[in-house]
Amino acid sequence: MAGSKTERGVSWEVRANGRHFHQSCRRKSFLCFRWGRYADNVVRSYKYTPLTFLPLNLYEQFQRAANLFFLLIVVLQSVPIIATIPWYSTMLPLLFVLVVRGFKDLATDVGRRRSDAQINQRPCDILTPEGFKTVKWKDVHVGDILRTHKDQVIPADLLLLCSTEPHSLCYVETADIDGETNLKFRQALTVTHTELNGDSAKQNLAAFDGIVWCEEPNCNLHSFKGELHWKGERHLLDTDHLLLRGTVLRNTDTAYGLAIYTGSDSKILQNCGRLKLKKTRVEILLNKTILVILLFMLTAALLLAVGAGVFEYRVSPQYEVVSALQRDSSPAYLGFLTFWGYIILLSPSMPMSLYITFEVIHMVHCLLIGWDVEMYWEDNNSPAQARTTTLNEELGQVGHLLSDKTGTLTQNYLLFRQCFIAGHIYGDMAGELKPLDLSWNRFSCGGLKFSDQRLVDKLRERSSPECQEFFTALALCHTVMSEWKDGLPHYQAASPDEEALVCAARELGWVFLTRTRETLTISEMGLTRNYQLLALLDFTSKRRRMSVLVRDPGGRLKLYCKGADIVVLERLQRDWPLQESTERALELFAQSCLRTLCVAVRSVPEALWMEWSRALSQAGTSMGNQETALEDIYDQMEKDLTLLGVTAIEDRLQEGVPETIATLRRAGVKVWVLTGDKTAETAVNVGYACKLMDPDTVLIQGEELRQLLESPSPDVRVMSKKTEVWTTDKRAVKSKAALVISGPELVDLTKTPEWGAKFVALSVQCQSVLCCRVTPAQKAEVVEMVRKHSTSITMAIGDGANDVNMIKTAHIGVGLCGVEGSQAVQNADFALAQFSFLRRLLLVHGHWSYYRICILLRYFLYKTTAFALVHIWYSFYNGFSAQPMYESWFISLYTTMYTSLPIQCMGFFEQDVSAKSCLCWPEIYSIGLEKQLFNPFVLAVTLLYSFYTSIILFFIPMGILQYSALDYQTLAVTVETSVVLTTTVEVILHTKFWTKWNIAAIIFSLVVFFLSTLALHSARLFTASPKDYFFLGASPNAFSTPEVWLTIFVTTCVAVLPSITIRALGVVLSNPNKHKIHSSKNESVELHSWFQRGTFQRRSSYAVSQGKGFGKLITTGVGLPSAASPKDWRVTADGLKKESPQGSHREINSGDASC
Repeated sequence: MAGSKTERGVSWEVRANGRHFHQSCRRKSFLCFRWGRYADNVVRSYKYTPLTFLPLNLYEQFQRAANLFFLLIVVLQSVPIIATIPWYSTMLPLLFVLVVRGFKDLATDVGRRRSDAQINQRPCDILTPEGFKTVKWKDVHVGDILRTHKDQVIPADLLLLCSTEPHSLCYVETADIDGETNLKFRQALTVTHTELNGDSAKQNLAAFDGIVWCEEPNCNLHSFKGELHWKGERHLLDTDHLLLRGTVLRNTDTAYGLAIYTGSDSKILQNCGRLKLKKTRVEILLNKTILVILLFMLTAALLLAVGAGVFEYRVSPQYEVVSALQRDSSPAYLGFLTFWGYIILLSPSMPMSLYITFEVIHMVHCLLIGWDVEMYWEDNNSPAQARTTTLNEELGQVGHLLSDKTGTLTQNYLLFRQCFIAGHIYGDMAGELKPLDLSWNRFSCGGLKFSDQRLVDKLRERSSPECQEFFTALALCHTVMSEWKDGLPHYQAASPDEEALVCAARELGWVFLTRTRETLTISEMGLTRNYQLLALLDFTSKRRRMSVLVRDPGGRLKLYCKGADIVVLERLQRDWPLQESTERALELFAQSCLRTLCVAVRSVPEALWMEWSRALSQAGTSMGNQETALEDIYDQMEKDLTLLGVTAIEDRLQEGVPETIATLRRAGVKVWVLTGDKTAETAVNVGYACKLMDPDTVLIQGEELRQLLESPSPDVRVMSKKTEVWTTDKRAVKSKAALVISGPELVDLTKTPEWGAKFVALSVQCQSVLCCRVTPAQKAEVVEMVRKHSTSITMAIGDGANDVNMIKTAHIGVGLCGVEGSQAVQNADFALAQFSFLRRLLLVHGHWSYYRICILLRYFLYKTTAFALVHIWYSFYNGFSAQPMYESWFISLYTTMYTSLPIQCMGFFEQDVSAKSCLCWPEIYSIGLEKQLFNPFVLAVTLLYSFYTSIILFFIPMGILQYSALDYQTLAVTVETSVVLTTTVEVILHTKFWTKWNIAAIIFSLVVFFLSTLALHSARLFTASPKDYFFLGASPNAFSTPEVWLTIFVTTCVAVLPSITIRALGVVLSNPNKHKIHSSKNESVELHSWFQRGTFQRRSSYAVSQGKGFGKLITTGVGLPSAASPKDWRVTADGLKKESPQGSHREINSGDASC
């Protein structure tokens, strides 16, 4: 039996009310060891425990080569025979770096724990032997029976057993998963509904002992396969019976469910993917540079050690004093010790303090993002959040932005804005919206964003039969279900499109009241009419239309159809009237980026209906491909239609989305849209609306795209011609084109690396890419494909749990916090309240962070290598003895006290251009895209400049002072002062944006240097510890000598001369035409047509639902009353004025229908 279940793919066993069975197989873990089968319901996004924090954090920190290197240096400094500088000069800074980074990681992890606790502490009701008991989410186990009330969040993946609704229906909102606010229905098995419901539901559920066999936990949100074994019978289960964790129960008082998957096994968490450690490109290049410096340091130490051996062998015997100091050591042994001494001496060339400065500046940049009032959304009190403190500079280098559509670009809030009826367009989109006076309509709920009194007058006066028939079609042709509350109908729709149309008809007097399996009841301007429902031809993404066949109160048979213009117009009667005006209306609606639907009607003869109904019955019972047979039968009825009109719905974008995308495109960012929409037209329409594509953009999709990918040539180019001609000529000019691809086609791309590489290369030449019908896993695969086949930084942005895997896979993940407790935000690197804030996040904060951090890193490499290389030049004068050029305390304080604050302030506040300029001229962003400020060439120039500076810092003081009466300590103080002044002048030259903090930091650093130098050379410290403070009186003696100050001045000027020269030449030789820049405008010089005649690709925008509607429920009668609507719902024209007050309005909550 078990073998057969495995073959059927149902190996996951769940026993109802079997907590003891599941707890015996509960999944447990210790350190890296895990065992057991069933996960608990605890969310764990944190990394550390009290036991693992110290070892795991130290392990992570010592993954950095610099930290490991300095640990080795501390060990070497503990050996007296090779210690050239005291051990504490390295140990104290290293401990400081480890402690600060450890506290930062701990604070981040504590924040994750608090976020997890908010979820784990949510209340829910589970069934115990004593009855239902309120517990916390974390206490739920597989096999528990849970009770969920209206508006509660589902705590685990549940098998719906029964509910308080008829036929155990329930409705769920999946906004936290896919961003959609329209309700989805779920239904329990008939057997569980019948046996477990009723007055004794609690006792029935307690006695329920069914066993569920289903598929193993997986990440597929849209499929489920299982079996319920109960009372000797086997019942098949699918997604219609499953309530997913994270969905919200709506319009259902109570639902009872059996926990199938909990915690990390639930589908929403399976889609979260693994926590990935993200490193920036800048940091990776920095680590490689440090490895190069390390290799250079080892080579220099080896060469200097060889020099020490040669000096001992050739020179030392000639001087008795030098020979006596070596104590009969062999040259080889002396060279070996000298090698390690130089390793210690040159270790400051490795910028250890850079890492702690790196961390501090990252944290400050994150705070600045959170404090930016321009990215604060007052509606839900949501500031921008930087949830990761290591990716700031990546924000300035994003080359590909991959965005979800629903809930990210759009509000998923559709509005009825215009319509075309009998040759007239109704609805004003240009002028200011004037609300209609609908006080005469008892059922008006308000919120109609439609303004045209002409249409209202025609409907009220009944002067236009075409308008009446049009709105009759809208009130009848749908799968909307109504629920009556407070004397008004509340609508539950399978898609926001249908909801918008039915609500618009209601506001204008054609009110859908209720439905049964056989009837539809509507109110036509106060007169109640019953229509007999004969057939419902439901919507599918393949058909792209739906129809209802009804018998009106007069006994006439009519077929009402609505759908995409492509499919409806070709089913009209030949030579249908108003063809030209209809085409023109569709073009105008397309220009306004409205989603269009064509509405049509057909009068059906009785004989045709009888014949067709018999064929329909036969197709419904056929053993073959039933779906194909039904579609053929539907096509026979849906022909010879008469056009009633066209609806135009606005898919409301989030505020500022078009401007944001247009600006990002100017900045050079490629924007891709990844959506689960079943029809490409929806995504294409949104693409035009949000300026993802230009109006004259050519769409490359389907077979044409496949032919391009199958082309044997590795390089495919689009030519700049009006016709869609592609060539392999590399010199061809780029054209305006966009790629449209679906989920099934993406499977081939991910399986065939050559196609994936060619697709990414092709997308670079296009304006955008639209990916439709993609699963959450495919979203992550698309991001991975872009990362694999391009060198640009990827950013993924979304708002639902289905975007989490994509967010984690991208270099940078951004979550929109429009929905409270959003899974996307919890797993994102940055959180924003609105998509439009992305413009400021990238163009301002991203550019500034990239600029500041690049300047910081280059300066650190410059100052540390220039500082350390002086020891090499001094070695030629001290017999390669590894004697330090500087005082030991200066070595310790140089990077931590004397030169740290100025560059930190520069890293905090520096701006090459203002925020306003970043937004006005987004082309500035290309500095990061092209890696102009941090690349191997720039780093090589920086290191060469530091090499030059080190030569100047040593040889000019040495050349001036070697023939004077001044000693070694005076030379050391001179070089030290020159080093500090030179590095400070470099900071001054780099600073373009001065604040009081920059000035204070420079003054403070110089004052600290001079005061601490005088203090460290004082007689009091020398008396206390002569070994540590042996520069007695060196600085007072040096600073009192004019020759020393002249040497410092000359050395500093010559050292910074190249930097000053380059800046001067840049000003003299460059010709920045500021007049042109400031007078530049965004308008395009070339004029283009908004619409390409002869193609339907631009115009059709139909997408009534992303899956099948409620047609199955309606035709089977599930959840519908069998009788007509009650008498109190019937409203007459005379009774309307007597029963209801004028202007009756009500406020609609989130679960109600809205226009």
